[in-house]
Amino acid sequence: MAKKNEGEMSFLEHLEILRWHIIKAFLGILVFAIIAFVFKDIVFNKIILAPKMPEFITNRLLCDLGRQVNIHKLCINSRPLEVISIKMAGQFNMHIMVSLIAGLIVSFPYVFFQFWRFIVPALYLKEKKHTRGAVFYSSVLFMLGVVFGYFVIVPLSVNFLGGYSVSDQVTNQINLISYVSTIASVVLAAGIIFELPILVFFLTKAGLVTPADLKTYRKHSLIIILALSAFITPPDIFSQVLVSFPLIILYEAGISISKRVVRKQEMEEKLEESEGS
Repeated sequence: MAKKNEGEMSFLEHLEILRWHIIKAFLGILVFAIIAFVFKDIVFNKIILAPKMPEFITNRLLCDLGRQVNIHKLCINSRPLEVISIKMAGQFNMHIMVSLIAGLIVSFPYVFFQFWRFIVPALYLKEKKHTRGAVFYSSVLFMLGVVFGYFVIVPLSVNFLGGYSVSDQVTNQINLISYVSTIASVVLAAGIIFELPILVFFLTKAGLVTPADLKTYRKHSLIIILALSAFITPPDIFSQVLVSFPLIILYEAGISISKRVVRKQEMEEKLEESEGS
């Protein structure tokens, strides 16, 4: 029977180790949060507030494409969305909150690395071998999700939600807190969603998910993805495909990963049986 690399430790000793990893992760977030706080102009004017402007790269490209194919609805955020602050300390509090969120996003590889260092000693040697590169692939997928959320979903969401009206008698005056919360939730959610292949890998390794399960719920997932895309995008096929296509690819990638994991497990079981006989 395989043994762990480290001897048995008490519950309090595990808590002490976890505490230091959490402290290190928090310090990593804090360092980048301070940097983001100092460079306020870049963080807000060039990043946070940029997607609502016509000059933003996604808005500009979609608008140019809309003119070429004669679909004017693709020209999103053609008028800058007005954002207001209605509290005395609203902008200062938002400055701190945005800095912390930026610190979390930028330091994600380091934060994940700290938690992974806490988990790794509990794995068997064979499990460690199969999970090499977990920090790298998780970080890459998260950052790809953040980029996709920021450059694709955010401008589409700002255009739809910022311009949506139930009546001509109601004027949209978007609060800064509401605007930033929407962007932050979309970006972080996209980063987490892009971790789907990693999640499928570990669930398959644990025997909680099989390729057959993923194939069974493929149609259900497709409907959910299309419904979500239709909700956050303008009413045209191109925008819906733009959002849903990467999510569908992620789901299919999850099925392929699950198949590879099951195949390796079956090969290892056969090898063990042959060695035992």
